[in-house]
Amino acid sequence: MQRLEVFKQHDPDYKDGRLWSLVYYLNEEHSEFLKDAYHCYASENGLNPGAFKSLKRLESEIISATAELLHGTDDVCGVVTSGGTESCLMAVKTYRDRARDLRKIRRPEMIMPATAHVAWFKASEYFDVRVRLVPLKDDFTPDLQKLERLINRNTIMMVGAAPEYPHGMIDPISAMGKIGQDRNIPLHVDACVGGFILPFMEMNGESLPPWDYRVPGVTSISADIHKYGFAAKGASTITYRSLDYLRYQMFVYEDWPGGVFASSALLGTRPGGGYSAAWAALQLFGKEGYRDLAADTLEAVTRLKAGVNAINGLQVMGNPQGPLFSYRSLDPDLNIYAVGDQMDARGWQVNRNQGPPGLHAMVTAQHLPVVDHYLADLAESVAVVRADPSLAQQGGAATYGMMAHVPLRGMVKKKILDMYSEQYRAGGAELDIEGASSEGVAGGKLGLLDRLVQWYVARQARKA
Repeated sequence: MQRLEVFKQHDPDYKDGRLWSLVYYLNEEHSEFLKDAYHCYASENGLNPGAFKSLKRLESEIISATAELLHGTDDVCGVVTSGGTESCLMAVKTYRDRARDLRKIRRPEMIMPATAHVAWFKASEYFDVRVRLVPLKDDFTPDLQKLERLINRNTIMMVGAAPEYPHGMIDPISAMGKIGQDRNIPLHVDACVGGFILPFMEMNGESLPPWDYRVPGVTSISADIHKYGFAAKGASTITYRSLDYLRYQMFVYEDWPGGVFASSALLGTRPGGGYSAAWAALQLFGKEGYRDLAADTLEAVTRLKAGVNAINGLQVMGNPQGPLFSYRSLDPDLNIYAVGDQMDARGWQVNRNQGPPGLHAMVTAQHLPVVDHYLADLAESVAVVRADPSLAQQGGAATYGMMAHVPLRGMVKKKILDMYSEQYRAGGAELDIEGASSEGVAGGKLGLLDRLVQWYVARQARKA
């Protein structure tokens, strides 16, 4: 146990509100509560719902509560999954098999905005469903006229997000649902981020466009409890408007020597602790508790967006309406990635966007106490970069700047795959995606992106 604590020493400092992705943390008291709830079912397995009937009861109550939250009818049904990626994978598998059965589609395609989460591209690769991307307009919303032109006889589904991850925008779900109804195309809403906060923001009086089962064309929704539901990691939901859809998610094999096998989602063994901690979190907070968390989150994100826009040269991208947003530089002499490097040096774990370049923040209630500190450091970081434009040619700023201009993306993908897989050799080196700008190359710590840029520069030099 002592060694496990030692291993954490160089991990991100999420307990003090300095991490803006990956972790949804409130306090140690809540963490201990989740540990206790998870431990109650740490050995139980949800593989066979007929064995541990208590797990099936927990799952049924979780799905029922989720369906109510998403304004579903009594016909809404679904399962608990291990996370948002599994929920997205299951939706693609479901609609692929449904189209194969009902429409004899053999070359399935799905349509989604360019901002759709990477999990959908993973699903495309896993299940051999071609992606047709809808380009964005200048306001970062998908061009629906171009969406309609992408629909053909092989279209098995559309995907919208509430909100999308890169910019925090809620896709035009009502308009997409109308297109889906008119063309008989199922519409899945990826609410993995927003499913357990947008409803409570709306209960608190925030005006949001309709995005859930109130939109007639919506046929399924994914929503993560381990994000803004503040459950333990390993708990998401995938729900469908009716069993007519869900049945295509199921897997059954009847000729196995071990007996007839049936599975409701991707995993075989399904950790019971994920069920129990998710159920317990829902009971602990209830609607009033989640409304309080949503109010603190909205206050934090509203103040952050206003503070960013008040800094000369910075602008929040689009019109984000959920708990996350991105911002960019409007000044060609102010490199946003260099600003990000300066924020990293001040102890903030700041994510980067590309196309257009920007910085990203996923905000929780835990960030409310650090808003002023973050904005003060951001203003100081901007001032430092303005005073020394050469910072754009150093550290992570140089790496991300070069990556934006590297052509031949297929070769880039192959090289990243080669370097990424090397990290998983037995006894492999610690995984570092971006490098460590605070240590620099002199510190001997090159990340995958740094190494990729080195490879590209060396390749160009050989060609020259």
